[in-house]
Amino acid sequence: MKPIVQKLIDVLGPESVRSGDAIEPRYLGDWSGRSAVAPLAVVLPRTVSEVSDVLRLCNEAHQSVVPQGGMTGLAGGSIPSGKDVCISMERLVGIEELDRAAATMTVLAGTTLQTVQDAAQAAGFEFALDLGARGSCQIGGNLATNAGGIRVLQSGTAREQVLGLEAVLADGSVLSSMNKMVKNNTGYDLRNLFIGSEGTLGIITRAVLRLKPRRAARSTALCALNDYDGAVALLRALQSTFGDEIGAFEIMWPEFYDFGVSLTRSGQSPLGNAYPLYALIEQAGFSDDHGERFAAALNAQLEAGVVLNAVVAQSQAETQALWAIREATAELPVKLEPINFDVSLPIGEIGHFVDACRRDFRARWPTHHGVYFGHIGDSNLHVTLDARSIPGVTVEEVDRALYGMVRDYKGSISAEHGIGLLKRSFLGYSRSPAELACMRAIKHALDPRGILNPGKVLPAADNQEGI
Repeated sequence: MKPIVQKLIDVLGPESVRSGDAIEPRYLGDWSGRSAVAPLAVVLPRTVSEVSDVLRLCNEAHQSVVPQGGMTGLAGGSIPSGKDVCISMERLVGIEELDRAAATMTVLAGTTLQTVQDAAQAAGFEFALDLGARGSCQIGGNLATNAGGIRVLQSGTAREQVLGLEAVLADGSVLSSMNKMVKNNTGYDLRNLFIGSEGTLGIITRAVLRLKPRRAARSTALCALNDYDGAVALLRALQSTFGDEIGAFEIMWPEFYDFGVSLTRSGQSPLGNAYPLYALIEQAGFSDDHGERFAAALNAQLEAGVVLNAVVAQSQAETQALWAIREATAELPVKLEPINFDVSLPIGEIGHFVDACRRDFRARWPTHHGVYFGHIGDSNLHVTLDARSIPGVTVEEVDRALYGMVRDYKGSISAEHGIGLLKRSFLGYSRSPAELACMRAIKHALDPRGILNPGKVLPAADNQEGI
């Protein structure tokens, strides 16, 4: 046993430190499918003080650490090497306070998103962040990756849901900025250093979350469209009528839509016929008549020829059935051997980008099978290729092809899943040398020994390993 592992056992107790065969497979890898490797040890702190102790000891020993949340990431940000100590936040859970006057909730980082949503709902509020992994993902991980999800169009990314934050730095110092005020211009906004940093600058341990008033109800519709320009026109028309009541605007190209329909209970499209493009739309208002207004707005778009066909859910069961088509993403790793991409592009260019991808991939790999879907209202496109359809082609070849097109379109190689391990060598496609240099300077200032999640986010520089 290495000395650092014994020190961790001495401080935290043997029940909080696992090594060797005692490390369960769930700590080895995330949803990215990257090859799993057993770490040196897994530590399960129960308090912020214990997180501080772990980092202090590891920093003194120059021991690398990898923070882990719900392990639902798709970019390899929580994958360890055999030399790392993993710090799992699964025991650091709980809602410490719900302040109705401030409309805030103070939570520990290991608390699941679903737990936060349920507590907000019970108190007459909503927590706006939402994504398919809600039952497994943790708030700390959501913030560390600046998670997006299906309602960014209405409420913004994870960053916009946070007022205050606490993080433990590499040397064990606890940086507490648990602000509850919307307005606070007292110097640098330190919370935003850690949101989206993927555990490379510090480990998030607490957060003050913003709550929203609970909306009266949500209306959901599935619409058939003729083309992408029609989708953008529909989005803008609905926003001009409803503003931020449009909570979700999900676009599915036929490849993905057909896949999602095939997994539903009936296996039949709610729209009957096949169409060039599909939009799943959610409208959430505060008035009792919001559903009637939503239906009237869609009828107007049908009459104008923007919408070719539409189905509006009339019950919770029908709403769930429509969303089941879009949330078929959970089955992609089961039904395919997926190579996943999460990119963002200027909204007006997304349709052209999908066309370009199809042409390029068809020319390179005639047998390829890919699916396209995304949250176009917030410029986010997801692309998944089935590796089984392109035998002999490496993931790196596919990465270079798609990210090269993203660079040409002046887009971002990561819209909401982070950079992690899998995208770090392409970060320069979306960030300038000056930006990368600034990131490295911040990293060095907060983690001079480079122990925090090494090899993640930042690409290698000056012939050194990525930091």
